[in-house]
Amino acid sequence: MEIKGDLVPAIVQDARTGEVLMLAYMNREALAKTLETGKAHYWSRSRGKLWLKGESSGHFQRVVEARIDCDLDAILLKVDQLGGACHTGYRSCFYRDLEGKIVGERVFDPEEVYR
Repeated sequence: MEIKGDLVPAIVQDARTGEVLMLAYMNREALAKTLETGKAHYWSRSRGKLWLKGESSGHFQRVVEARIDCDLDAILLKVDQLGGACHTGYRSCFYRDLEGKIVGERVFDPEEVYR
């Protein structure tokens, strides 16, 4: 299946629990590399390059299932997450409620991981 557009949002969900872990972006190359390797690859808008999730932290995402939405312009990845998905140390990037209160679980210290 071909995605529409050069860059599409990728919603990343824990395959076992259904927890939403993060939102990233994929281009055709990132999707192809993900399907080829079974590990999640994304397009970094800030760095302007392809990146393998976990390449710096070791917190890889093994893809269990990939889906595309009805308009072919968004991807859903169901993954087995090794460690935390968020670079701030939390299991999910969605670790705060709307008032800013931390409600998620911190699973690693980013100072230790990203020296």
